[in-house]
Amino acid sequence: MKKGLTEKERLFCFYFAQDGDARGCAARAGFSVAPKRSAARLLCREEIKAEIAKLEKEKKSVNAVEKGLMRLAFGSVADAMKLMLCEEAMSAEEIEKLDLFNVSEIKRPKGGGLEIKFFDRIKALERLEKLGGGEENTQSSFIQALSEGAKILSQGDSV
Repeated sequence: MKKGLTEKERLFCFYFAQDGDARGCAARAGFSVAPKRSAARLLCREEIKAEIAKLEKEKKSVNAVEKGLMRLAFGSVADAMKLMLCEEAMSAEEIEKLDLFNVSEIKRPKGGGLEIKFFDRIKALERLEKLGGGEENTQSSFIQALSEGAKILSQGDSV
């Protein structure tokens, strides 16, 4: 019979995915009696390893999205301006070196010139806020983790 993870075990996995300090994570999760030994036992279990791997993967995915949105919101448009204002045609190698991450579309109208459209910085900032990239959300997550830990400690379970 396969049983699910307890709240303390899930909390341990969450902490471990964040910083990797097994003993400290076990203590914070509520394994107060021999946290080093508890952490070692937990890390031997396949379901614990799987949960940690899942949380680490989610963390990387969120970090990648957050970095991309930060780049859209605050990135430079200098290379796009360089391309637009360039008097002579640039070689493929020169164009390849340009940072055009913020560019959504480039057109060359019939009348000549160059039209460059950029991604919307305001939308990127709004998405960042929804994603929880702000300090306020980090603080509320920390407070939530503390309160969960306090509940677990008050229950007095151990491995």
